[in-house]
Amino acid sequence: MPASASPPATGSRAVDLRLYGLLDVGVCGADGARLAKLGAEAVAGGCTLLQYREKDIPDARAALARIRAIREAVHGRVPVLVNDRVDLALAAGADGVHLGQSDLHPADARRLLGEGAIIGLTLKKPAQADELYRLPVDYACIGGVFATSSKDNPDPPLGLEGFASIAFRARLARGSGLPLGAIAGIGLDNAAGLIAAGADGVAVITALFGAEPVRQRARDLRARIDGALADRAERAR
Repeated sequence: MPASASPPATGSRAVDLRLYGLLDVGVCGADGARLAKLGAEAVAGGCTLLQYREKDIPDARAALARIRAIREAVHGRVPVLVNDRVDLALAAGADGVHLGQSDLHPADARRLLGEGAIIGLTLKKPAQADELYRLPVDYACIGGVFATSSKDNPDPPLGLEGFASIAFRARLARGSGLPLGAIAGIGLDNAAGLIAAGADGVAVITALFGAEPVRQRARDLRARIDGALADRAERAR
């Protein structure tokens, strides 16, 4: 990640990562009305955070219209973030951005978006987690944990042990107050295991938006996640 020109601030907003729905254009399609409907259904089923995700955006105006449609559909019930593109997040009035390691530095994104914005960051390697102490991010997602068809996969995927190792170092760097999510290849069969390994929530695409009914899929995922969080809290007593 390129260096920032000035010292960063700390993260500014509390983020509920329990069920993080990624409205990926490659999976969900580019129709704005459909994306808005899918987002609203996911939120009705228990999704706690949404992201508009479109790689290699060919038409910024069309993407902007889709982001605005999603925001209008959820009526502020959950934050709506934009993947990578700070300019589109600003223009659409989105709640923030999710950044990859090769995107704009989080400190520069913070200066552009302001202290009230949510800024998330992808972590793929332990050394990246070590840098969190100086980055003004509100949450981090660790991945790819498992193989997935919706994005490029690490070789090999991190798996549970790899996820837990990076999560441990992230918490050494920023303490327990920074929410940590898991991303890539996650669904009903493995979400609880990731919560047990230290995730505060999971980011999903296909498991939520890959088929109908989205609202029921969200309910099932949210129930699995909440149950695993309750089990973890009980074990910690």
